[in-house]
Amino acid sequence: MAEVFTPITTQEQFDSVMKDRLERERSSVTKKYEGYTSPADLEQIKKDYDTQISTLSKDAETKAKKYADYDKQLADRDSKIKSYETASVKTRIAHETGLPYEMASRLSGESEDDIRKDAESLVKLIGKNKPIAPLADQEEKHDGGKNAAVRALAKSLKGE
Repeated sequence: MAEVFTPITTQEQFDSVMKDRLERERSSVTKKYEGYTSPADLEQIKKDYDTQISTLSKDAETKAKKYADYDKQLADRDSKIKSYETASVKTRIAHETGLPYEMASRLSGESEDDIRKDAESLVKLIGKNKPIAPLADQEEKHDGGKNAAVRALAKSLKGE
């Protein structure tokens, strides 16, 4: 049967009825959000993340300062290596085509074929590097003992 409604006349009666309802509501809300992180835990997690972010930012800044000019240094070294390799190729091609060593630096071109074509055109213009014959015979000829004594006497008289 239906309960008869009794009006609430005192504050204690009202508090007891409200207390029961509030406890039921709190338990249902607690049950509903049981697997979630509490606001206090979220605040702690946020603080931890903030410290990690600041630490990693400082590390990134120090690394960036340390490695700032490495790209420039690598580019400089690459250009030096390329110039050394090009000079080596020019010298080798000049030697192969018969150009004088002094003319190797005058060769131009980016690839080995271009440098070789330039060297061949220079060879056509100036000719091959030919060895120069000595002006005088620097070696003494020994034709035996006959003339050796006379030659030695002539040298001693000349003062050589």
